[in-house]
Amino acid sequence: MDLSTTSVLAAKAYKYKAESLVKDYLLADSYVSFTAVLGGILMCKMVYDITHLISSFYYKGYGSLSKTHKLKWNNRGMSTVHAIFITVMSVYLVSVGYFITDLAMIFWAYPSLGGMEYVLHHMLSLISMVYSMYSGEGQLYTFMVLISETTTPGINLRWFLDTAGMKRSKAYLVNGVTMFVAWLVARIILFVYLFYHIYFHYDQVKQMHTFSCVLVSAVPTILLVMNTMWFAKILRGLKKTLTKRQ
Repeated sequence: MDLSTTSVLAAKAYKYKAESLVKDYLLADSYVSFTAVLGGILMCKMVYDITHLISSFYYKGYGSLSKTHKLKWNNRGMSTVHAIFITVMSVYLVSVGYFITDLAMIFWAYPSLGGMEYVLHHMLSLISMVYSMYSGEGQLYTFMVLISETTTPGINLRWFLDTAGMKRSKAYLVNGVTMFVAWLVARIILFVYLFYHIYFHYDQVKQMHTFSCVLVSAVPTILLVMNTMWFAKILRGLKKTLTKRQ
């Protein structure tokens, strides 16, 4: 058995397991879906409060932050925990709970937590995950896109270090380099591979429902454009940091 055949069989086995998980467990009872989403929202609120509590005890500068900066600080703590969890577990429904919570916070404090690009990112993610979950189509691509959340802890840590006045620290530099590499791999190269996979398996992709095909084509394209724009900003920021240290 050659390598290509092994890869195909492994991909089919993974697809079967993912579909079984969704159909036999997550969608076995309608209450499971709603409970999981609600649980995701409650977990986000709990992490938000824990971030506030821990920061109050262990970071002296937290008390002097403005109300808006405290909101951002706690929100990024919640975002970091979600990113780590979703990267490791790739659980659809808990992620939906996070995106709903974060979207609500973005609208509530708009534009302090992010502008329309964040709203667009979250809306596309929500629509794709919910439709993929209930239709059973395009789940592999949804997992691949969720892997991009590996970059979120680095982005949040950069903001924490900047807010804490540690912009000239070694940790800030190391985080910047790590963030650059992670973003390149998880949000640029991985998306290019995603499009290659779609092209290579186009005969299977075109058998999906029309809306699924639209999502599989449009959502990664829009996200890749946004990722490339953000990557350019990360590159400029890293160059600026390295120039100051010379």
